[in-house]
Amino acid sequence: MTEVAGTARDAATEGSKSQQAYAAVTARIVDGTYPPGHRLVLAAIAHDLGVSVVPVREAIRRLEAEGLVTFQRNVGATVAGIDPTEYLYTMQTLSLVEGAATALSAPLIGVADIARARAVNEEMRACLQHFDPLRFTRLNQEFHAVLFERCPNPHLLDLVHRGWNRLASLRSSTFRFVPGRARASVEEHEGLLRLIEESADADEIERAARSHRSATLDAYLAHAHDTHP
Repeated sequence: MTEVAGTARDAATEGSKSQQAYAAVTARIVDGTYPPGHRLVLAAIAHDLGVSVVPVREAIRRLEAEGLVTFQRNVGATVAGIDPTEYLYTMQTLSLVEGAATALSAPLIGVADIARARAVNEEMRACLQHFDPLRFTRLNQEFHAVLFERCPNPHLLDLVHRGWNRLASLRSSTFRFVPGRARASVEEHEGLLRLIEESADADEIERAARSHRSATLDAYLAHAHDTHP
């Protein structure tokens, strides 16, 4: 019995370490520490996390099954690239649901909310001087959250959250690929804030929010076409 109990504990420990390795590697893929194409050296990751190679190997296999990691001949495990089709569908859907959520939120957005969103946008503007696409992307999400989080329709808000989460799982920092889009994005943010401040019609706010999202998608698609004509 003692030997059986010990074996069970060992298995549970390995399972726990595998989960920890999975969470750590996933976080590094999502935040861009491990960018697309990055080679995942199991021994180095294991040393970094303070575990054996076994749980790291299990974590990598799980990530491969989820599509975040691929195996390349003579290379090994690498971080998968962004699926352009999945990105296209996600951005198209998000432009629709986030535009609607922003329009519904607008009457509920107060002076303090506007001030907070404008402060974030100014951080984004300052970020343009020494451009950091990952930080800019995080600030961008924070800005938009102010505009859509007061949406009174919980089902619509859930769809918006799913869209943003899907972008995160795609490791999408569009501004890494089209940094020139960042400056226009900041100016469009200010335009959205003015529309909300002026109590513009819901349709006008929704169109502006959708156009803003679509412009980022168009910039990415144009870059992808130029890179892989």
